[in-house]
Formats: sequence, structure tokens, C-alpha cells
Amino acid sequence: MSVRPLLLRSALATAAGAALFLLATPALPASADPSETVTVGPVGRIAEDGTVTLSGTYRCSGSTGPVFVSSSVSQRSPLFQQGIGGTRAVCDGVEHSWENTGKPGSDALEPGQAHVEATLMELSPEGGLPLPLFHAAAQQDVTLTKG
Repeated sequence: MSVRPLLLRSALATAAGAALFLLATPALPASADPSETVTVGPVGRIAEDGTVTLSGTYRCSGSTGPVFVSSSVSQRSPLFQQGIGGTRAVCDGVEHSWENTGKPGSDALEPGQAHVEATLMELSPEGGLPLPLFHAAAQQDVTLTKG
């Protein structure tokens, strides 16, 4: 077997892996509008059944596809984040409140300190496929309380 096809396959595999990594990384584009924001409230709630509620505010404008505020929380390890719901956003340039509720998977959360990430993301119709377009992101240390 020739070395040239192996090098080409290796280069293609590396490029595909890099593209997947970039798509999975919630980074804001360099041209993100500074008037588009998302915030995280300083307190989250844990219900008796383990359901977590997080909240904050957002502002966005000029979307062409559906926009959502997603949130995740980590407590013991920043490498293990658990998704906590998603809220449909209205991008009309006005500040709105968001509240996401969800039940964490395998690792229950406890009252106390936690780290929350919120992302304001649009599913932008590019070439027929909905691709993520990040409008804003925020990270915040919060206190989870029973209630």
C-alpha cells in the first residue's frame, strides 16, 4: 500500500476531529454583538425530588432561527456538567427572564456551592442544516438551596 493514501486519510481524520471539537465547544464568535447578553442568578433551587431550577436574564436581537437559553450545573467536578433544561428565547432586543428546570442524571446535586453555565444559542438554518450560532454565554458560581 502506498504511503500517500495513508497520509491523506490521516489528514482527513485529523481535520474531521478538529471540526467536531470546534462544533462541540461553546465559544462565542469574534463578531458577537456586545448588546446580546445572558446572566445567571446567584441562587438556584433544589426540590425534594432532586429537580433543580436555575434562572437569570437574557437579551438578543436579529435571529433567523429558533433561539434557546440552555444551562448546566457542576458541583463536585467542573468536568462533570449536568444539563438543566432549556428555554425558548425571544430575540427582540429587550431584556427577558429565563428559568430552566430539570432533574440531574446519575449524580444528585446537594444544597451548597455550584457552578452554572448558561448559553444563548440559535439554531441557524445554514444550507438546510440547523447549525449552532452562539449569541452569548455566562458562567456564575451560585448557591443551591432547598425549596
